[in-house]
Amino acid sequence: MTYNYHSHTARCGHASGTEEEYILRAIEGGITHMGFSDHMPYIFPDGHESYYRVPTAQAQNYFDTLNTLRDKYREKIELVLGFEMEYYPSYFDDMYTKALSYGCEYLILGQHFSGDEWPDGYYVAVPTDNADLLKEYVTNVLAAMDTGVFSYVAHPDLFNFTGDEAVYEQEMRKLCVAAREKNIPLEINFLGMRAGRHYPQERFWKLAGEEQSPVTFGFDSHDAAGAYDSVSLKKAQDWVEKYNLNYIGKPDLILLQSK
Repeated sequence: MTYNYHSHTARCGHASGTEEEYILRAIEGGITHMGFSDHMPYIFPDGHESYYRVPTAQAQNYFDTLNTLRDKYREKIELVLGFEMEYYPSYFDDMYTKALSYGCEYLILGQHFSGDEWPDGYYVAVPTDNADLLKEYVTNVLAAMDTGVFSYVAHPDLFNFTGDEAVYEQEMRKLCVAAREKNIPLEINFLGMRAGRHYPQERFWKLAGEEQSPVTFGFDSHDAAGAYDSVSLKKAQDWVEKYNLNYIGKPDLILLQSK
């Protein structure tokens, strides 16, 4: 594995270490193509600013710091600068416009909520047997795919559904089929693996294998050690074999604007 396009910074409030430490760890592991994709800064129309995002006041520093490091390590690693962003029906156009204005070069979809997040969205990592919330999540992921601006879907199996297994299979199969038909990769997320979270979920990747959805990997690094994770890499490679996954390797980024 010589790529990783899922990296965060301490600005999001739940990561640690410096960007340079991440880069050096990645180079040490043999990564030649790396992207930083911290959580998209955004203030909702009523003034609410999400606690887990890069604060809007630090957005310029995010790009300034990473551009300086990109120049410093240009001979050793190719860096691209982007965001992990959700698709919220009520706010997508505004969020996308702001992402471009900050200088975002690519986007990965990280759908953390059913609905519009604020003020009453449902955080999908919390266990629920509510089929309507699952269906809303899948509907929004499919709509995000249709925009044509997301390079891949991060942790597509984040939704922690505890209800009817037939409903889960029906809805997640829709997602896997759409990924195949639109050629949008689905990410096996290494943070979930190394942290022992409820995702990646094997039941999801079984479906992805059956549908031959394109699959990629993402370290989802929140500290320097996570910028190269050989243990999770081996487990993910085992899943590729176990579920006959259509592993494509390094995804083709959808570049939003030139460097």
